[in-house]
Amino acid sequence: MGLDNVKHIVLILSGKGGVGKSSVTTQLALSLSLAGRSVGILDIDLTGPSIPRLLGIENAKIKQAPGGWLPVQVHPSQLLSPLIDLSQLKAEETPLGEGGKDYPPPGTDRADPASRPLRPVGALYAISLGLLLPSRSSAVVWRGPKKTAMVRQFLTDVLWPPLDYLLIDTPPGTSDEHISLAETLLQQTSTPSPQASSQLAGAVVVTTPQAVAVSDVRKELSFCRKVGIGVLGVVENMSGYVCECCGKESNLFGKGGGEVMAREFEVIFLGGVPVDGQWGSLVEEGKRPRYGEDVVKDVVKDDGDDDDDDEDDDDDTVNRNDTAENNVSAGMDVGLLVDKYRSCSLCVTFEGITSQLIGLVESGHALGS
Repeated sequence: MGLDNVKHIVLILSGKGGVGKSSVTTQLALSLSLAGRSVGILDIDLTGPSIPRLLGIENAKIKQAPGGWLPVQVHPSQLLSPLIDLSQLKAEETPLGEGGKDYPPPGTDRADPASRPLRPVGALYAISLGLLLPSRSSAVVWRGPKKTAMVRQFLTDVLWPPLDYLLIDTPPGTSDEHISLAETLLQQTSTPSPQASSQLAGAVVVTTPQAVAVSDVRKELSFCRKVGIGVLGVVENMSGYVCECCGKESNLFGKGGGEVMAREFEVIFLGGVPVDGQWGSLVEEGKRPRYGEDVVKDVVKDDGDDDDDDEDDDDDTVNRNDTAENNVSAGMDVGLLVDKYRSCSLCVTFEGITSQLIGLVESGHALGS
C-alpha cells in the first residue's frame, strides 16, 4: 500500500545541519492543516529524529497492523473555534469574578457564535524512528545498509490514511538516506499514469542566511538536479529576530543569503522565517505564544520574585484580578498544538509560504526537475 493514499509528496531538504529543517517541516504541516489539508509527516532523520518532540507525541507508540505500520495521529480533522485574543479578554468591561469565572472558557466568544465562523482543520499524522526508540536519549548507531533498509521500509510499509500532503523531513547532506529516498520515490512514482507522475511534487530547500550555510545548501540544489527531483522553492530560516517585548528587528545571522541563492539557481524564493522565542516555548513547554505587554509583565514578575517580601499585598481586588488573569492564561495553554500555533507570529509568515506552496504543488509547477 505504502504511498497509494498520498496525493502530493514534498521533501524538506538541506545540505547543512542545524538550519531548522524539522522546525520548518512542523510549521508547514501545521499551516497546511490550518488550510484544511490532511497532512502526514515522515521523519527519516534516523540519527536525530526531532519531529516527535516538536509535535508533542514522544509518548506515543507506532502500532502494527496487518500489512504495515499505523502512523500516530497528532490531531483529527475538526472545526476550531475562533481565536481568542487574551488582551481583548482583559479589556472587557465586565468585572472579573474571583478565579476569573466571568471570563468565557477558551475557544468561545461573548459575541454571537454565528458571527464568527468555525475554522476547518485537516488531520495531521506522523511517523518517526524516534517513536520506536526507548527514550529521547537513545542513540541510533547504524551503518549505511541498515539506514537504507529503514528508509525503504518507511516508504513502503506505512499505512497512511488518505492524505493531501506527505512532508518528508530528511537529515542534512546528500548521503545514503537521500539516495535511497530518491531512488525509491522515483521508482514508485515513475508510472505512466498522470496521478502517479504528479505525486512527487518536489522539494523545499531550507537554508539560513550565513554564507557558510548557503554554500553547503547549494550542494542540495545540485543533488536535486542530478537525481531529477524538482525544487519547489527555498526557505530562509532564522532570517532576522523580532524582539517579543519591543518589536525591534535585528539580523543576528545576516539576511538575504537564501534569496540570492534562489536567484542564482533560478528557483522560487518562498520567504524568510525570523527567529521567534515564543515558538520555542510553544513546542518545548506547550505555552500559547504571547507578545507585548504580556511578555513584559511575565519578565518583571520573574525578576521580582526574590524581593516580594518587601511589599505588602494591600489591594485584594488587584490580587483577585491577577489571579483571574493567570487562570485565563493557563486556560489558553490547554488545547491542541495546531490551535495554539495560531497565536504565534510565525503562523502568519507560514501562511504566506504555504499559500505559495499549495499553488505550486497543485498546479504541478516545480523548477529544476
